[in-house]
Amino acid sequence: MTELEKLKHLLEHWIEHNDAHVKTYKEWAVKVDSLGEKELAGILGRIAAESKKLEELFNEALHKI
Repeated sequence: MTELEKLKHLLEHWIEHNDAHVKTYKEWAVKVDSLGEKELAGILGRIAAESKKLEELFNEALHKI
């Protein structure tokens, strides 16, 4: 396996892993919101949104291979 093939595999893994994290952040945002922690829920929502933006960069890198 070449280094680029390894990187392609890693990028695919990172995309999947990142998606799982985004889902978890959103779930926790809902949980803490229901506890009345609006500010914390908002921060977790922003973390989810910023993490989702990383997917664009991962995909950009993947398409360069």
